[in-house]
Amino acid sequence: MGLMRLQKFLSAAGVCSRRKGEALMAAGRVRVNGQVVTVLGTKIDPDTDRVEVDNRRVVDRSGLIHLALHKPEGVVTSCDQDDTTVVLDLIDLEARVYPIGRLDKDSTGLVLLTNDGPLHHRLLHPSFDHEKEYEVTVDRPIPQGALRRLAQGMPLMGTRTRPARVTRLSASRFKIVLQEGRNRQIRRMVRKVGHKVLRLHRMRVANIHLGDLKPGQWRHLTSEEVKGLTAPSKPQPAVRPRSAVPPKSTKARPRPKGRTPRKP
Repeated sequence: MGLMRLQKFLSAAGVCSRRKGEALMAAGRVRVNGQVVTVLGTKIDPDTDRVEVDNRRVVDRSGLIHLALHKPEGVVTSCDQDDTTVVLDLIDLEARVYPIGRLDKDSTGLVLLTNDGPLHHRLLHPSFDHEKEYEVTVDRPIPQGALRRLAQGMPLMGTRTRPARVTRLSASRFKIVLQEGRNRQIRRMVRKVGHKVLRLHRMRVANIHLGDLKPGQWRHLTSEEVKGLTAPSKPQPAVRPRSAVPPKSTKARPRPKGRTPRKP
């Protein structure tokens, strides 16, 4: 690969921006082959030198970056939009990354970003059946029948939505797991059952959980998490509304003992 400035290596490896890398070096938090390096012009060989930040080794990921971001309300899931804060404004990296899918401006929660083209395609393509989990708050108590309709699928934008897993959390809150992602799908579905979404929060995409990230915070995915995203899709079990009221049995009730049925 040849020699590279240390702060550029830190940026290319996805640790931080070059400017932040210089600050880390000045603070004595960067070591090369066990020695603290503070000189900004220092060059390293990424193939042979061992680089550590805060005693943790920095691994060159060949330029591939995979991030998890907690998108706050009011931020647009886009790369560029005039007069509006976009998710890339929250990422302090020199490398260019792109959001995987969308989370509408009024919604909050997990957004994945990457410059990994094949993974980007994999997670966007509907044939891979990866799950997305949301917590939904609606304007008033939602009945069991409405939750059942959400879980079973309904006509929407010319086709029928796929079955979902629905779990009630409270009178007006529920969790829903989708295997598709149409434009404002959950808001449209909830509107069709006579309610309005007050809060929509995404907690999980496939095997990646939002965890304890605060709004506006982001982190790098671990190698295990990236490996989970690229693993072959497993057949998904049939889904049904966990919160739905089971249908009444059609079997005749047993007659109490000691009583003789009336004659017609």
